[in-house]
Amino acid sequence: MNRKTLALPALAGLLAPVLVACGASNGGSGGGGDIVVGTTDQFVATEDAPAPFDPAFAYDTGAWNVLRQTVQTLMHVPRGSGAPVPEAAEKCGFTDKVSQSYRCTLRDGLTFADGTPVTAKDVKFSIERVLDIKSDNGTAALLAGIDTIEPKGDKEVVFHLKTPDATFPYKLSTPVAGILSKAKYDGQKLRDGFAIDGSGPYTVRVDHDGDRVTRAVFTKNPKYKGDIKLRNEKVELRSFADADAMGKAFDADEIDVMARAMSPDQIKDLTDKPKESVKLTEVPGLEIRYLGFNTEHPSVKDKAVRQAMAAVVDRGQIAGKVYGSTAQPLYSLIPSSIAGHTNSFFNRYGEPNARQAAEILRKADVSTPVKLTLHYTTDHYGPGTAKEFEALRGQLNATRLFDVTVKGVEWSKFRPAQKRGDYAVYGLGWFPDFPDPDNYIAPFLDADNFLNTPYANNVVRAQLIPASRREADRTAAAGTFARMQDIVATDVPVLPLWQGKQYVAAQSDVSGVEWALNTSSDLQLWELGRGGA
Repeated sequence: MNRKTLALPALAGLLAPVLVACGASNGGSGGGGDIVVGTTDQFVATEDAPAPFDPAFAYDTGAWNVLRQTVQTLMHVPRGSGAPVPEAAEKCGFTDKVSQSYRCTLRDGLTFADGTPVTAKDVKFSIERVLDIKSDNGTAALLAGIDTIEPKGDKEVVFHLKTPDATFPYKLSTPVAGILSKAKYDGQKLRDGFAIDGSGPYTVRVDHDGDRVTRAVFTKNPKYKGDIKLRNEKVELRSFADADAMGKAFDADEIDVMARAMSPDQIKDLTDKPKESVKLTEVPGLEIRYLGFNTEHPSVKDKAVRQAMAAVVDRGQIAGKVYGSTAQPLYSLIPSSIAGHTNSFFNRYGEPNARQAAEILRKADVSTPVKLTLHYTTDHYGPGTAKEFEALRGQLNATRLFDVTVKGVEWSKFRPAQKRGDYAVYGLGWFPDFPDPDNYIAPFLDADNFLNTPYANNVVRAQLIPASRREADRTAAAGTFARMQDIVATDVPVLPLWQGKQYVAAQSDVSGVEWALNTSSDLQLWELGRGGA
């Protein structure tokens, strides 16, 4: 059944207690006042996703980038990436040799923004809340390895895991593990609307137009105690419909920074014709793009169809012609810049080859042309997505083995439909929760995964993922990850396409831009300052 967006009057009533009306920003830009950052991320409350900023539901980069400013976690990934370090915690660590018991001690004097003390019981409440609610967005899967949580007094908490997991400190650094107050959040249901309360470096005021956020204004939290050092008093995050609208605001000095996501044309223009008043910064990125499959859908249920697509897709053409210098071909779920990567798809299928694809389909007795619709989202990954899917359609149809159409859908409708299994083939991007190869495998292949896919490989789930997590030395898990990548290339539940770079453009008087976006596309607004700040 198709579900519709909530009626605006009803939604306005729902959000009224926690939001203020849209209006002019109190912050300045273009050389003075508060720092204003532009984004093309869309934040929409719908019937399918009524709680876009609830840590028990939020599982996209845009929402996480709002939560990271406001909701504190026990650990966080430090400036420049690397292993997680304590944030709300004073210290954390495994208390055994097999990575199955993890203890954290909270900082002295830690409080929520309203002054209420943060205790170990709040940590237990917050994480058990995620597991109890178990939203269909896939968030609970990150914490599903927890067996029990044991508070020891007000300041200590011990996590007992079901199986060893050397990646657990990374998971505690994600907004899913954000520390919440029982006074503000129900333990058994999501908090509808856009309100956020926490103990993070900022408090936030969210402005909206009906069911859609227009801006979020972050103000320094005077009660914050943690590892993060703020270089500003206030930052505004302003949401734009697309990269062109964001670019016009930047050119008019209405915003100081263009973050996620600039278009390839904007990046090329600023690279080829640099402006003295603008700094374009390339930031290492770990984003990937891929096609996902509902492996129970009749059109792609036979893996021969998916294998044939893998044999003819020309990643180099897509990366070069659509995205230029901002993308490179990807032949595995794990990008080449992450330890454990192997070129599994290239090793199996080689260069694009229509004859090979035809032979795969012939041996499986699949009639051609195979009729498919490829779905993509029009407003979540930037303007290049439509061109990318036109290129994919052209490549597949040129073989005469496929009869492909493409259809664009806005993100607020696309994601619920994808999770329901409405689409046989769909395009998605992945920005890692943390920079470890596990986070390019488990969210796609483990139980209760992000894709809500019907595909299940018992060897991967029961043997290989647990085996990889037992290795505290992550390089020692390379062989296990290689096996999983080869299985993906054989069964093709997903088809990797390309991995991307990321760029930030800023007015010349803004400092800290090189630290404002890390490799996982985490927006770190506290790094931004004016002049030499």
